[in-house]
Amino acid sequence: MNPYRILLVEDDPAISEMLKNYLTTENYEIVCAFDGQEACSLFDSGTFHLVLLDLMIPRISGMNVMQHIRTDSVVPIIILSAKDTEGDKTLGLGLGADDYITKPFSVVEVLARIKANLRRTTQYAKPAEALPALLTAGSLTMNLTDYSLTKNGQSIELTAKEFEILKLLLKNPQKVYTKEQIYSLIWNDAYMGDENAVNVHISRLRSKIEDDPRNPRYVLTVWGIGYKLGDVL
Repeated sequence: MNPYRILLVEDDPAISEMLKNYLTTENYEIVCAFDGQEACSLFDSGTFHLVLLDLMIPRISGMNVMQHIRTDSVVPIIILSAKDTEGDKTLGLGLGADDYITKPFSVVEVLARIKANLRRTTQYAKPAEALPALLTAGSLTMNLTDYSLTKNGQSIELTAKEFEILKLLLKNPQKVYTKEQIYSLIWNDAYMGDENAVNVHISRLRSKIEDDPRNPRYVLTVWGIGYKLGDVL
């Protein structure tokens, strides 16, 4: 039996039933919410490994539901939305979503995205080969045992992808990564030339770890190439 429990937030009964039936056949446990208030209540009262979240839902908007979840959880969130503009995607990813699927979609694509996001998060639980339990840079300390990050002893909450990006840089402090390399390694998908996802997550990461995100010390831009870890003591 698949051990993963998914919260599906979708106000269209037909779409909700279609996804639930399909994912149940794949042995996922699906819990359905049909509005934002119900979604927040269910999430707070249970344990979920991933959230499928429609943006246009009644009572509490999908964006506000995501912000509620992100106050104390880094569970993967995949947005399902008919809104397909770059602005909507940027806003969703910037507020903490890990993935964005536009409607109409195929259930096969949704399943593939679910597997990819769960694979990334569960890989954290596997022993890291030849890696110390702690990775440090300046005032930052990343604990690979409990997957936490602190700065000057204060906890910083990161999403799964933000954690992976920073971990990648901390593991390889001298290496410059192109946006294509970061996307391929973190999203585990072929790079199609869309820099937006990488840019949004780098910006979001900087806003959390930098003293001044406009003048970063930890995640540096190497103009014309990509990003690297700053030379911080």
